[in-house]
Amino acid sequence: MTSTAQVPPSGGRAAHPDHLGHVIFITAAAAMGGFLFGYDSSVINGAVEAIRSRYDIGSAALAQVIAIALIGCAIGAATAGRIADRIGRIRCMQISAVLFTISAVGSALPFDIYDLAVWRVIGGFAIGMASVIGPAYIAEVSPAAYRGRLGSFQQAAIVVGIAISQLVNYGILQLADGDQRGKLLGLEAWQWMLGVMVIPALLYGLLSFAIPESPRFLISVGRVGRAKEVLAEVESKDVDLDARVAEIEQAMRREHKSTFKDLLGGGGFFFLPIVWVGIGLSVFQQLVGINVAFYYSATLWQSVGIDPSSSFFYSFTTSIVNIIGTVIAMVLVDRVGRKPLALTGSIGMAVALACEAWAFSAKLVDGKLPGTEGTVALIAAHVFVLFFALSWGVIVWVFLGEMFPNRIRAAALGVAASAQWIANWAITASFPSLADWNLSGTYVIYACFATLSIPFVVLFVKETKGKTLEEMG
Repeated sequence: MTSTAQVPPSGGRAAHPDHLGHVIFITAAAAMGGFLFGYDSSVINGAVEAIRSRYDIGSAALAQVIAIALIGCAIGAATAGRIADRIGRIRCMQISAVLFTISAVGSALPFDIYDLAVWRVIGGFAIGMASVIGPAYIAEVSPAAYRGRLGSFQQAAIVVGIAISQLVNYGILQLADGDQRGKLLGLEAWQWMLGVMVIPALLYGLLSFAIPESPRFLISVGRVGRAKEVLAEVESKDVDLDARVAEIEQAMRREHKSTFKDLLGGGGFFFLPIVWVGIGLSVFQQLVGINVAFYYSATLWQSVGIDPSSSFFYSFTTSIVNIIGTVIAMVLVDRVGRKPLALTGSIGMAVALACEAWAFSAKLVDGKLPGTEGTVALIAAHVFVLFFALSWGVIVWVFLGEMFPNRIRAAALGVAASAQWIANWAITASFPSLADWNLSGTYVIYACFATLSIPFVVLFVKETKGKTLEEMG
């Protein structure tokens, strides 16, 4: 769950410091889509048990309601690029903001479980759009000298959105005296949790009217004069605007529109080997069970005897750890390299997940884990999120943005991202039933996938640190 594709950098000049504040504002406004991505993805964590109780459904049906948003995510991500190329990046953001708003209101006021599922799909579509448009727009308006740092706003916004959603859930639960179905102004607490997203969704929509369209899109539709005005806002004062426009036009003419056919290889393996490596990275990122921590953590802790208020608090603290790990990754990824971080993360996750599996194997005493096992489970859960965030949470998208040859990069990224959404859905949809079967065994499965990711990285993933995109083939 918790990351977006990086758009490869293109040419440009450094912005004059006088413009930097404006460029940061533009970037932050666009990154609100990332905030909503993280918020909407994880806010459901606070409502899971209340939804189960309200509609009296079993684990399998509950899992489908939680996971069905990922179907919308996949569709939104697959179509956002074409929509943005037709009507512009800003219009695409505004559509996404409207869908987030509609989803929040509908999810807070569902008629029945099926109605809730529909609103979840609509919210997922908005997430998918935001996951594509945000980083693309930021890359297109950012001066080259600041593009890497400004591009990180999207990932930072996602993890902040996750943390804020858990903080809001915790606050609402306190107002409802610790009852997820407690009444607040005529609605149950879980309904407020899902509905509060209206506020950042409206803010996202309003901010989209305050930022300019991408110069690249403006040039593509013949609005060269407006493109020059936008470039003047974000580039240095002495830049030759005609030369910049010519540079963008030339880059657009050189681009190869990669297709699915370009990914096909010989030898009976269907895809080229490098594409399989990208798919492997995407799938392993999800199969370690990271989104269980963001979709089901409150339910998980309550299942082993922790009271609802404390379980919501632990969901918030893990999201704070997620932010810390993400910052560590951003600092280290260009210093120590991608593979060392990936291997460090895999080892750390494998150990933490094994510890969780051991802790959850203990027999409950009065409905609770024994003291030692309970403490180990809590610490291991936070350690797992930390090691994921400082490694696979960030570097998978760095790898995917760098590892593919130019001629297939766009299509290969699309296939890898689709594989990630599918794996995300599989983990999200299966967890409640697996947990009912054997919670410890479920974590053994996740630990095995974390362990298997180690030889996968060693044998098949090549380091991309310090290499230009052209060196990739």
